[in-house]
Amino acid sequence: MIRSLRWKGAAFTVPFQLGFVFLYLLPIGYAVYQSLYKEQQSGLGLGGSTEKFTGLDNYQQGLTDPAFMGSVLRVVLFACVQIPVMLLISLLLALLLDTLTSKVAGRFRILLLVPYMIPGVVAALVWINLYSPDVGPLTPLGKVFGFDWNFFAPSMVWPSIGNLLTWHGVGYNMVIIYSALQGVPRELFEAARLDGASERRIALSIKIPFVRGALVLTGMLSIIQMLQIFNEPALFRNITPQTVSDSFTPIMIIYNQAFNAGNYHYAAALSVLLALILGVASFLFYRLTAKEAD
Repeated sequence: MIRSLRWKGAAFTVPFQLGFVFLYLLPIGYAVYQSLYKEQQSGLGLGGSTEKFTGLDNYQQGLTDPAFMGSVLRVVLFACVQIPVMLLISLLLALLLDTLTSKVAGRFRILLLVPYMIPGVVAALVWINLYSPDVGPLTPLGKVFGFDWNFFAPSMVWPSIGNLLTWHGVGYNMVIIYSALQGVPRELFEAARLDGASERRIALSIKIPFVRGALVLTGMLSIIQMLQIFNEPALFRNITPQTVSDSFTPIMIIYNQAFNAGNYHYAAALSVLLALILGVASFLFYRLTAKEAD
């Protein structure tokens, strides 16, 4: 009977297993297979093309490609600033909500989660119009206070994108951290208050240590999302192509190699390299923070 129940329970996972195999494992395997070949033209390029097995040549080319490695470094440096800022704001909002009653906190939680419910492309279009010096309200508002800013200037593109991503992702991360706060025993707060601890001391000494696991989780998700950033820079490129090039981020390079240059094999190799970089970055982040979270 126990074995029968186990098989019945496992049967519920079949749809997920099928989706995982066909939507993840097979595409990854096909990308690895494609990355080991190169397309070569016969003769003077007037004849047909043939695929030739070249081993790791595409990977070697990707690792020595200054445009690809420069885009990875560019995004990593941006993530080192944007992710801590976003998580800090999310943590502060979660701590503020935790001081409210559950009914009031529920209303504000839904309100703060609304930006995350908006599709990323729509959110980017909204902020691009807000940034616009022609139709947006931010440029005239800045002039009132003496600021002559251009959100599409080379020095302002990354802050503009960072503000967009922070606005879009704060609510989601806040909900995860706030949920972790709800698991903290309330008796600890009462005991700390009886001992004379202030709300600031309770937050620093009790609440934040208890949500380190949630901070690690949101940090890993943010790293994975950041290294795959595509929609926002691609839409900014339509407005300011002289500032946002087609090699601005790794995904933009992969997209151009696959769909503009038609070099699918090299694009597949870059995709695998980016996946490995994501895996290494997530692993290092987890190893550096998991012990503190424990």
